[in-house]
Amino acid sequence: MNIFDPAAELRANVATPFDQAQAMPVSVYTSDEFLGLEQEHVFGKSWLCAGRAESLAEPGDYTTMEIAGEPVAVIRGRDGTLRAMSNVCRHRMSVLLEGRGNIRTITCPYHAWVYNLDGSLRGAPAMDMNKSFCKEAMGLPQIRCVDWKGWIMVTLDPDLPEPGETLKEIDDLVGYLPMEDYVETFREEHRWNTNWKILAENFMESYHLPMCHGGTIGGAVDLRKMTCPEGFSGFNYHHILKDDSIALSIAHKDNTTLEGEDRYRTWLLAIYPSLMITLTPGYFWYLSLMPDGPGGVKILYGGGLHPDFVKDPDAEQHFNTLKGLLDDVNDEDRGCTERVWKGMQSKHAVPGALSHLERPNYEFATWIASRMP
Repeated sequence: MNIFDPAAELRANVATPFDQAQAMPVSVYTSDEFLGLEQEHVFGKSWLCAGRAESLAEPGDYTTMEIAGEPVAVIRGRDGTLRAMSNVCRHRMSVLLEGRGNIRTITCPYHAWVYNLDGSLRGAPAMDMNKSFCKEAMGLPQIRCVDWKGWIMVTLDPDLPEPGETLKEIDDLVGYLPMEDYVETFREEHRWNTNWKILAENFMESYHLPMCHGGTIGGAVDLRKMTCPEGFSGFNYHHILKDDSIALSIAHKDNTTLEGEDRYRTWLLAIYPSLMITLTPGYFWYLSLMPDGPGGVKILYGGGLHPDFVKDPDAEQHFNTLKGLLDDVNDEDRGCTERVWKGMQSKHAVPGALSHLERPNYEFATWIASRMP
């Protein structure tokens, strides 16, 4: 094995059985070379989340993202269809849209070429004297986009199976909680100074809760009662039972469809590579991650309510309390994950043995290794 080959290091790492496993090698977090492989073979060939479908409810609503260096726009068309397309003008290659908002047409900020919401070219000033110009041939290239259970999923890969096929086991686990009916009530964008995988792994395991979250939720955690089930090919998961100390964590008092422990169960779903969903009978929240260099991660952070709580007269008060808690927990996670990144810069940084509570991390590492050339 070439010790300067991070992909080879990772393959050797996950070849060890789980009961003898170590954390991923430092090089797969810190190496520019490995990030380049991830951009091409992980992010460039996976379904990635651009947020919730209900956040683009009206014709002309749009959001933007960048996948493996490729600018992408997702737009709700006048026909109600969600479309993803190249966010690069077909003229002099300017980026067209930034951030999110609502538009009647897509107008290039450089030379005012105008595109319809479906990406077709509507008009191009002062092009009538160029005999090579063909308006019908200059539409924006289309990119695959689907609404999967209320999540906007986008991929650059034309041959990738649909999310419903690769994530079919999710129906067996959480199908009784209709994610497509939950309503987003907040959406924010952040950037942390840590590697994207450090944050993903942090979500996947609850081993860190008693210490990292000692000021918020850690006191209610008993490590001896935790289990981490074996995951599936497209995601890993674990779940916990909560009490009624946070009203939104459990089923609404008027809900008659959920019974027994399903009224109290919280699911944590880590959908590869970078969509992390916490789903409860009352609310959900999520992180969608994109690398920004080895030491940076862009985070789409959002959440919302089960429809039972949307119409509850006290829902706003309950959710304001919950949002405050989620923000505090996120601040604790930021501190913990940024310290891990800082520690990885040390010449003494060596990965240690994994706890049995870190099975999801081992499965995540195995999945990433399987994507490497």
